[in-house]
Amino acid sequence: MWRATKGALRPLFSALSCDAAAMGLAAEPCGRPTAAGLLARTGELPTTWKRLYAALPAGITEEDMAALTDVRNIGISAHIDSGKTTLTERILFYTGRIHAIHEVRGKDGVGAKMDSMDLEREKGITIQSAATFCRWKQTHINIIDTPGHVDFTIEVERALRVLDGAILVLCSVGGVQSQSITVDRQMRRYDVPRVAFINKLDRAGADPWKVIRQMREKLRLNAAALQIPIGHEDSLRGLVDLVERRAFHFEGSSGEQIVEVPIPADLQAEVEAKRAELIEHVAEVDEELAEQFVLEEPIDGDMLAAAVRRSVLSLKFVPIFMGSAFKNRGVQLLLDGVHDYLPSPLDVNNFALDLGKAEEKTLLPCSRSGPLVALAFKLEEGRFGQLTYMRIYSGTVRKGDSIINQTNGKRIKVPRLVRMHSDELEDIQEASAGDIVAMFGVECASGDTFCDANTTLAMTSISVPEPVMSLAVAPKARDQSANFSKALNRFTKEDPTFKVAMDPESGQTIVSGMGELHLEIYIERMKREYKVECEVGKPRVNFRETITRRAEFDYLHKKQSGGQGQYGRITGYLEPLPEDHPTKFEFENGIVGNAIPPTYIPACEKGFREAVNAGALIGHPVEGVRVVITDGAAHAVDSSELAFKLASLFAFKQGYERAAPTILEPIMNVEITAPSEFQGNIIGDVNRRKGIIQGSEQEGDDVVINAHVPLNEMFGYSTGLRSMTQGKGEFTMEYQAHMPVTADVQAELTSQYRTARAAGNK
Repeated sequence: MWRATKGALRPLFSALSCDAAAMGLAAEPCGRPTAAGLLARTGELPTTWKRLYAALPAGITEEDMAALTDVRNIGISAHIDSGKTTLTERILFYTGRIHAIHEVRGKDGVGAKMDSMDLEREKGITIQSAATFCRWKQTHINIIDTPGHVDFTIEVERALRVLDGAILVLCSVGGVQSQSITVDRQMRRYDVPRVAFINKLDRAGADPWKVIRQMREKLRLNAAALQIPIGHEDSLRGLVDLVERRAFHFEGSSGEQIVEVPIPADLQAEVEAKRAELIEHVAEVDEELAEQFVLEEPIDGDMLAAAVRRSVLSLKFVPIFMGSAFKNRGVQLLLDGVHDYLPSPLDVNNFALDLGKAEEKTLLPCSRSGPLVALAFKLEEGRFGQLTYMRIYSGTVRKGDSIINQTNGKRIKVPRLVRMHSDELEDIQEASAGDIVAMFGVECASGDTFCDANTTLAMTSISVPEPVMSLAVAPKARDQSANFSKALNRFTKEDPTFKVAMDPESGQTIVSGMGELHLEIYIERMKREYKVECEVGKPRVNFRETITRRAEFDYLHKKQSGGQGQYGRITGYLEPLPEDHPTKFEFENGIVGNAIPPTYIPACEKGFREAVNAGALIGHPVEGVRVVITDGAAHAVDSSELAFKLASLFAFKQGYERAAPTILEPIMNVEITAPSEFQGNIIGDVNRRKGIIQGSEQEGDDVVINAHVPLNEMFGYSTGLRSMTQGKGEFTMEYQAHMPVTADVQAELTSQYRTARAAGNK
């Protein structure tokens, strides 16, 4: 109802897009006059405004409407090398945020504005997500450019958690690739409406219609094109807008001049066919358009655009834009689409947990006058201390305010507020609901919620994937130990997927991450930013252990050595958890009566939780286990928390041996692209690496092979693939799942573990 009302009254908001300074009125950040200023000027709201505000959702004021209707918080996400950062550069150029275009792999040594790290510019990839803001016509856009490499997937995850909409970038040649599927899954997890942009239409082999078919088949998206290209590959000149039936060319040295031209005669039939296809796909999910479609009534541009917007906001449709960011084609029309089809902060339902009401889920209106609720989604070590990126969902925060960190209950003062433009800072005095800003000098963790003193609300945190690979690292020189520790502390705070642990047997420092590149980048950053040269051990895979059947345990822990002894008996069973279970370990107290006094039950749970940290097969964590205690016994004098904790540790080991334990290894989803003549060699090599071919398809002269391969077999694969394809093959891989190893691999791993332990004990 609300979206329909707002859509019908869109012209009214356009009328408010006048320049506040020219009217002598107070302005919103986007440059329009505030609603309060207009009220003071006119004395009374027009009748249409009164009707509009009568339909406002609870908690939303006219000031919120005027300030946020034309605000867009968006992210740009895609598979690696699809052109995300190039697209962001063009957006910044056309919106006036930068005055010269520098390429991602620029020979001028400048590089992309959004890739501010030296490593990013050297490697030509995005490593950290970067935030900026710009203004397109009357739309204020906050943008987060995210990495495409799967090793940095946490950057995409936490960006999508706080954004209202997204642009999914796809390569017109590569199509839907492995990381495209991952990004789409992340967008679904956080219910992020998106538009798609098929990039690189100027490249040889570009086929946007193939990409659209893949979106429908691989991503299961209801998607259709809003544009068709004029020209093909090198001859790409412009685009036809199917909604309005208008054609455009992009002229000037940087494509900054958009010239409307007649639709080419040879495209007329295709325009009508593709427009009919667009209407059909939208009518499937939009009742208003479906009614017009069924009655065979004419459907004009405004009607179709409104239906597309409703369908996008309800997550039922993905409109597809096209172009070439590198050749400056189509970016401005995409920006128009961001305004027309992606949601403002008012269009998105955000929910908080009320800690004062047993974490009851509560709808949080995006109101600047509401209680302060802000989520810290990214930490970064800046020149002036810790930089905390946060999205404000409700209320207003000002420089100097005292706010509460809901995670630890600490009161903190806001010393400095800034807007980010890549690595540049713009100081601001306040920020309100709908803004994405950063604070300096505040100690917190990623995922913390900031509130004012009268609020008990907290935002849900961010989904963090488990690391799949580890390395042993140590500083080469003793005098570098302090900087080594500082670097590890900083990196673990910045990146939740980067974990540091101490191996209890060898005493080595073990760092874990999402892949070889992920860990390689952090070791290189340690060298550059902290002047620490590291000795690096051989990469090792993060195996897991689990059980395959139910098993009983009945253990008595009894120890007497003078004075008070230790006594605790625990009886129960272990059983595997279902595969789709949300937790990896579950403890259940099934005791009827007080065979074990209730005061000792927490000690029992603590003992079992410690036991699953290291399994008996190879010493890796145990997951997928439910522990149920059903009986036990205690001694009036000798029982204690320590006794029952130790009894639990040994009871778990007893039951674990009987539960047919097995080792789980990370399986990677690998996508290999190479010339067709090497297909046989590649498949043979994948089979030798114990991989399972999932499918292959022909794309021009290349073959794309999908396979599931154990991560332990993928070390050095890039070198092997290059040698067997004469340097023409490339691959990407991402974590799929932990799966049981074969019996021979389990025997080998177990033997290696026992040998290593025996050597360590000597």
